[in-house]
Amino acid sequence: MKDTGRGAETLELASESLLAINKCGLQGKFKIWCLQFMLIPKLLWPLLVYNICSTTVEAIEAKINKYARKWLGVPPGLSHVAMYCRKAKLKLPMKYILEEYKCGKARRKLMMPWSKSSNHP
Repeated sequence: MKDTGRGAETLELASESLLAINKCGLQGKFKIWCLQFMLIPKLLWPLLVYNICSTTVEAIEAKINKYARKWLGVPPGLSHVAMYCRKAKLKLPMKYILEEYKCGKARRKLMMPWSKSSNHP
């Protein structure tokens, strides 16, 4: 299967998992815990292993933001800086999946400098 198919699979996995977390009877802060410590690590693996475009990662991030805002009870207009900044007054231990994706890709590139393959950016 091509990596483009893996991107669609990962987006589908994110959608289904977010819906499952949303339907469970937990409070919002526990749903955020499930997101941070269960779903995001599960999503990062295919994002780092396969050549998935950043627009797919941005689509996943948009879905995560939609649910996270709902679970936290914050207004839709709250900026990304307020949600993901560790130095602001609102210190949430949230990971920004696009940033994790970019860091992982850079880490992989540094670990495999000898690779000339076009599949590994």
